[in-house]
Amino acid sequence: MDILYLLIPLSVMLVFFILGGLWWAIHRGQFEDIEGEGERILKDP
Repeated sequence: MDILYLLIPLSVMLVFFILGGLWWAIHRGQFEDIEGEGERILKDP
């Protein structure tokens, strides 16, 4: 039972870390033009 006092805060911190990384990726424009990059690779000489 004592391990829950450690695991619950760690899991909450992990969720905040993942959400922060997702927010950062969206804010930096990582998902702006997903299909364009695939086409650029195919058309690059």
